[in-house]
Amino acid sequence: MSAGIFSEAGLFVCFEGGDGAGKSTQSRLLHDWLVAQGRTVLLTFEPGDTEVGKEMRRIVLDPATGHLSDRTEALLYIADKAEHVDHVVLPALARGEVVITDRYVDSTLAYQGAGRTLDVAEVEAVARWATGDLRPHLTVVLDLEPEAGLGRFEERDRIEGQSLEFHQRVRQGFLALAAADPDHYVVLDARAPIDEIAGAVRERVEPLLEGR
Repeated sequence: MSAGIFSEAGLFVCFEGGDGAGKSTQSRLLHDWLVAQGRTVLLTFEPGDTEVGKEMRRIVLDPATGHLSDRTEALLYIADKAEHVDHVVLPALARGEVVITDRYVDSTLAYQGAGRTLDVAEVEAVARWATGDLRPHLTVVLDLEPEAGLGRFEERDRIEGQSLEFHQRVRQGFLALAAADPDHYVVLDARAPIDEIAGAVRERVEPLLEGR
């Protein structure tokens, strides 16, 4: 795989991790901190933050969908990413904004690659092609045991409802991705106090803001 493409204009930050790890909370806290500094920030998410993506999200997450081929599921998620990058992420980066996304390519590599036991390299090749190999400047992995994360949901969607073994493979998938590229990842214990996690995120993001 290539080293990837990093935007020279805006800053691209991604939050990853298992279900219930607090990605949405930490994304919002980082957004609010940056806005308070006078930054222009786009807070977005996958899947579903485009009109096409909403339909993709409905299909892959609705329990009524039932069983999908693992490859079909992967391709639906990847199609959402292609639409998201072209119509949401890249335009904002070109304007020099900070883009914060709740999930990106790593979620597909962890869930559909490691979780579904598809060949991760093959899934990555398609996902990188679909996103033009655009990489986040920083990916924050919020690490949490699946038992703890899933216990935060009264009802579960189609993916949350998968087996514990599936979610354990997903967790290891995220950790493997982070270990392979420590310059662009930070792994944080999602069990820590919310403010402590937010402070650790800001500490990693602040140097990336220089010159932007």
